[in-house]
Amino acid sequence: MKIAIPKEIREGETRVAASPDTVKKFVALGAEVVIEAGAGIKAAITDAAYEGAGATIAADAASALSGAEIVLKVQRPMLAAEGTDELGMIDRGALLVANLAPYDTPDALQAYADAGITACAMELMPRITRAQSMDVLSSQSNLAGYKAVLDACAVYGKAMPMMMTAAGTVPPAKCFIMGAGVAGLQAIATARRLGGVVSATDVRPAVKEQVESLGASFVAVEDDEFREAETAGGYAKEMSEAYRKKQAELVADHIAKQDIVICTALIPGRPAPTLITQEMVESMKPGSVIVDLAVERGGNCALSKPGEIVDHNGVLIVGHLNVPGRLPADASALYARNLLNFLTPLIDKETGALAIDWDDEIVKGVVLTRDGAIVHPAFAPKSAEPQPEAEPEAEQAEPAAEGDADEQAKS
Repeated sequence: MKIAIPKEIREGETRVAASPDTVKKFVALGAEVVIEAGAGIKAAITDAAYEGAGATIAADAASALSGAEIVLKVQRPMLAAEGTDELGMIDRGALLVANLAPYDTPDALQAYADAGITACAMELMPRITRAQSMDVLSSQSNLAGYKAVLDACAVYGKAMPMMMTAAGTVPPAKCFIMGAGVAGLQAIATARRLGGVVSATDVRPAVKEQVESLGASFVAVEDDEFREAETAGGYAKEMSEAYRKKQAELVADHIAKQDIVICTALIPGRPAPTLITQEMVESMKPGSVIVDLAVERGGNCALSKPGEIVDHNGVLIVGHLNVPGRLPADASALYARNLLNFLTPLIDKETGALAIDWDDEIVKGVVLTRDGAIVHPAFAPKSAEPQPEAEPEAEQAEPAAEGDADEQAKS
């Protein structure tokens, strides 16, 4: 069985879908692993490192993908209309495993079906205990939360921790984290380690204890609606207009006193909710910093711009794209491990061939297309089945992952 890993060619993508460690394990399972030359360079992985792990290096994407039964990618394959027909290089019947952004690119789903491939969207991984090690949202969001704090510190013109010197005392920075899912909890932990005074908000009451266990204070309107604001699966419910107004007033007052604000609210299939208005930005002190992790989907801050650092009356609004990809070595290693953990149960250990249980809860949760049709109930045309609750991306209003705050704030 041939597993192919082509080079990522979408603009700004620095990650790769395999590490030398996962290559070794795939080879041990009996697979032939073929990697396009230079695929890991941006993640500090050389072709020689892959070869040392047992992979074969292909000169180009077409050579890597030809005859592959499994194709591993970070981003969805490009279509002919986008300039390079990556999808056309993948053999019919192949299993494609990647972040496929199905909510954002519904037309691509039909293209996968027409191409006759089995497309698996890793961001749809069910949030169950058995799938925790396969959860790309958690692994990448963890790094995004960490990097968001570092990005804030990089442009913040003051020190983060309190410093008592002979020349005077430097006060600690006040940091406010909006959204306490995986990225938010990691941001809390990182800001605390750097010496900031940290507070956080989230509409889910269950995360209050996790926030406080990391040493941050919790900011929320804790009324009856708040206490019922979480689904059975651990996701945030959409709040009423009345609650949102009360929460916005509380947050507006709190934001005005903060030095650093990090926004993490994002739900697939919908524009990012606006959490910080222009008026709120203008209430902040010059020199304050906002980091918007949802900028690629419209942003949680009304003034953020994708790929830019906006200066509004002295308040810097950071809108870096692909934040996990700003830590490409670690992001690639964790993502590659997620893919390995997903694929290992699908490979027969005796024959080395794919042996997929199509009724498995995990498989049903991620498979978009199969046998020339869109099969996922949330995307299949004219489906009478109700759509499952949207699962957040890259943190980004993510649910608290199963496990305690320490597990979510690792890395």
